[in-house]
Amino acid sequence: MEDLFGAEGSASELIDQAISLTMAYAPKVVLAIVTLIIGLWLIKRFVAVLDAKLGKKDPTLNKFLCGLIGVVLKILLLISVASMVGIATTSFVAIIGAAGLAIGFALQGSLANFAGGVLILIFKPFKVGDTIEAQGFLGAVDEISILYTIVNTFDNRRIVIPNGSLSNATLVNVSIYDKRRCDMTFGIGYGDDIDKAKGILKRLMEEDERSLVDPAPRICVAGLGDSSVNLMFRVWVPTDDLWPYYWEMQEKVKKAFDAEGISIPFPQRDVHLYKTE
Repeated sequence: MEDLFGAEGSASELIDQAISLTMAYAPKVVLAIVTLIIGLWLIKRFVAVLDAKLGKKDPTLNKFLCGLIGVVLKILLLISVASMVGIATTSFVAIIGAAGLAIGFALQGSLANFAGGVLILIFKPFKVGDTIEAQGFLGAVDEISILYTIVNTFDNRRIVIPNGSLSNATLVNVSIYDKRRCDMTFGIGYGDDIDKAKGILKRLMEEDERSLVDPAPRICVAGLGDSSVNLMFRVWVPTDDLWPYYWEMQEKVKKAFDAEGISIPFPQRDVHLYKTE
């Protein structure tokens, strides 16, 4: 009987302690959960507003900064919620620091990508919307995030390039200037009139409104080939018109040369046979 009463007393004490702990910590837990939910919502709204504001001024900085601020605010929110529950923030911060150090060693490549993203934003070798050639790919920059840069190629492929590679390797920014030089070479036969061919090229250039006069264009003999006289044709055009201009001018020159009797020779070789006894 004594054991029974003793067991009932112990159970009663445990229930009382459970009730006391529940009464003491339940409001804190509920408040912490509410704070977490509201805090995450507020962070999401804040990042969205910041995204909308920065997106109009600097699309390049926009995605990177919004992602970084979102991560930092969530970490601070978790620390605040932990302190509300009763977890010592000093111990919590120490745990996060130790975990961060371990993760840092494990993710050295990601840290290099993060540092590369910071360098890209500081020195701005390119921005969102620029056409770049890097890591063997040519395309338009769609987004610069914390760790990666997304490039959309002209054949509709989405390329994800680590920022560390972009910041430590050579890249070509094709669209940084508003005009580019279009270089073409056209071969004519040795029996054709050089001045006539140059006049045709000059006429075609002047008829195309995309041709710029400053810097001045240049049409000259670039070299004497094995079977052709090579005319160098260099014209400055708006950057956006470079490739359309190049492709269309190839067709125009071929048709104009045919109409004017200017030949475009193909490689040929004379073979001499000698009869030996």
